[in-house]
Amino acid sequence: MDGKFFARIGAGVFVAIAITATAVEMTRDKAPIVRPTVTPSAGREGDPLRVELVRCQELGEAGPRDRDCLKAWAENRRRFLAPGARPAGLIQAPATADRPKAGTEAPAP
Repeated sequence: MDGKFFARIGAGVFVAIAITATAVEMTRDKAPIVRPTVTPSAGREGDPLRVELVRCQELGEAGPRDRDCLKAWAENRRRFLAPGARPAGLIQAPATADRPKAGTEAPAP
């Protein structure tokens, strides 16, 4: 047996897979894709930055080329990464037997 034989078998298998995939795709329902609508969260309807970010999201691929979107994203990053953006009192996880309370050290093994 030479290489041509295996090449022909491989080509036949490829054609069979391509025909099967085509048949499966042709039998699928042609139902339209329904995209969920974006609803603003409560209390944020009055935030112009939020409105602008939603508009930029709806632009799709044109968003990164829009100057207003670039400004809105920069402002959003600034707000998110600002030093006072995180809550002052972080919520502590309850201590368990395998994890000591915050501020105490575990004994060395």
